[in-house]
Amino acid sequence: MSNAKESSVWNSHFTVPGNPAGFSLRTTYPTNPNGAEVMLEQWEAGASEPPHSHPGDDMTVVVEGKMVVQFFVRRDGKLVPDGEPLTLQKGDAGYVAAGRIHDAKYLEHCKLVYVHSGAFGFEAHE
Repeated sequence: MSNAKESSVWNSHFTVPGNPAGFSLRTTYPTNPNGAEVMLEQWEAGASEPPHSHPGDDMTVVVEGKMVVQFFVRRDGKLVPDGEPLTLQKGDAGYVAAGRIHDAKYLEHCKLVYVHSGAFGFEAHE
């Protein structure tokens, strides 16, 4: 898992004339080609996502619930776990670098704010 300083989610911000000093923003894609896609997600307890990756960096903020993310690498043509699973719960933010293979399991009902740098994409990995 990367951190906020390494994630492109926080790039491409700009200032808007007339707004307070010190304020910048990044608007949404596709109206801004350098923007981010933002989704409000809900997942039922027990739901899961298979191993997959995304074309851009992403950030998940857990508003409610508890989830686990496992990262993977490919060795000899097979996916194998890469490190220990990461648990995220209410108040946590997790960052995933573009192209990094991961899954997700929702241990409790989750409400998430998901931000993807640029146009969202989902590539399944077996």
